[in-house]
Amino acid sequence: MTGAGATILVVEDDRSLALGLQLNLDAEGYRVLLARDGAEGLRQALASAPDLIVLDRMLPRMDGLDLLAELRARGHEMPVIIVSARGEVHDKLDGLGLGADDYVTKPFSVAELTARIQAALRRSRRSERAATLLRCGEIELDLEGRQVRRAGQDVVLTAKEFDLLAYLARHPRRVHSRDQLLVAVWGDDYEGTARTVDNFVRSLRVKLERDPGRPDYLVTVRGAGYRFDLPG
Repeated sequence: MTGAGATILVVEDDRSLALGLQLNLDAEGYRVLLARDGAEGLRQALASAPDLIVLDRMLPRMDGLDLLAELRARGHEMPVIIVSARGEVHDKLDGLGLGADDYVTKPFSVAELTARIQAALRRSRRSERAATLLRCGEIELDLEGRQVRRAGQDVVLTAKEFDLLAYLARHPRRVHSRDQLLVAVWGDDYEGTARTVDNFVRSLRVKLERDPGRPDYLVTVRGAGYRFDLPG
């Protein structure tokens, strides 16, 4: 098994193909989510933040390229592999030009697709490891050492406070709903409510903001959720 627990979202309207991919990827150790149309795929991608997406190009309700463009416009950078019966050079260039990481023409072998998934995840992980130190104004996060400093002073955070801060800081200036943050930080099985996120954000503001009542970093977006801002 080589998946090491990575989450793969398969957006594919061909049910037999989707189930076949799920079976094979499960056997490789991946956690697999399925979506049968583009609209459901976008919803799941935003809610669960998968490590990689296998995306059919031609989908009901929302075209695969439109889904990809929407994800990239919102700042989501997880690897995306497009699978499609359309294999002309201009078709591939369309997908790659919108930010796809790979393009596989149907019919394909599951072994080849699995190898491409593994390669895309390796590239993604190398990129993430290269950015283990984040500096955001006065705040410095050591993602590998799980340490935080503000204005040169150590700040003591709980494990979940650090996880929440790190997730927001990795995606600056992007609005995250409370439900999305619950899934991303606490996991699908967590039974808490949106108030959990509010309480943790409040605690982080006390520890990190110069004026918790007028935050510079952990900003509330009314009716939408939270955003991590960068000063300047």
